[in-house]
Amino acid sequence: ATKPVPYVTDGEKSFRFTVRWGVETTTDDAEGEQTAASDNRPTNAEIEAILPNFTGTISQVPPAFSAIKIDGKRAYAEARAGKDVVLESREIFIESIAIVDQPDEDHAVFEITCGKGTYVRSLARDMGRLLGCHGHAANLRRTYVEPFEEVDAISLDTLLELEGDLTALDALLISPLQAMDGFPEIRVNEDEARRIRLGNALILRGRDAPLNDTDVCAVYRGNLVAIGDIDKGQFQPKRVLLDA
Repeated sequence: ATKPVPYVTDGEKSFRFTVRWGVETTTDDAEGEQTAASDNRPTNAEIEAILPNFTGTISQVPPAFSAIKIDGKRAYAEARAGKDVVLESREIFIESIAIVDQPDEDHAVFEITCGKGTYVRSLARDMGRLLGCHGHAANLRRTYVEPFEEVDAISLDTLLELEGDLTALDALLISPLQAMDGFPEIRVNEDEARRIRLGNALILRGRDAPLNDTDVCAVYRGNLVAIGDIDKGQFQPKRVLLDA
C-alpha cells in the first residue's frame, strides 16, 4: 500500500497557516532562535498588495532546517550541528494564496494551494522581508493532499484508541487505488494480473487500447495491481503490488 505514496506526495496540496510578524527565526517557524526583529506591522492592504509576488511559478530558497540533502546529508542535520547551510533557490508553483484572517496586528492567517516542493515557512519569511517587518510561520496545517481532503483524515487520538484492535484498524483502511484517483487505468483479467505481478510486460490488444501513456494503473476486480507506463501498446509495470 506504500507504492502509491510518491504519486500522492507529488500531487497538489493546500495549507492554512499563520504568520507572526516582527520576528524572523533560524528555522522560519516558532521553534527557531530569533535572528531579526522589527516594530513595523503591515496593514491588510499592504499584505494584499504583495500576494501577486507569491502566485504562479516563483523562485524560493528552502529553510536551512529542511530535509533537502547537501552532499548526501540532510540540511537540518548540518544546521543543528552549527554549520552554515546555504541552499540554492528552486522553482515552485503556487496556484493561489489569500489572506483569510488578521486576528491582531502581529498575526495574519493565509490559505494556499501549491505544488510539490513548496515550503510554507519560506513563504512566511519572504513575505516578512518584502513587507519590511520580518516574519515566521507560527502555525501550519495541511488541509488537502490530492486526492485526499481533511475530512478523509483519521485523528491520532482515534488511532491510539484502536491500538491493538486490528479488526477496527482494518476497517479504516482504504484501497491503494483510491490514492491514484484521476490517473489513467487499464482493466486486466486474472491471468494478466498474475503476469504483471511477476514483473512481465503486457501487450494491450483491442481497437481502443492506448499506445502510449505514463503512470497508468493496472486494475483487476477493483484492486490496484501495478503502476506502469504504456509504450507502443505495451504496459510495462514500474511499481507492483502484492496480491492481497
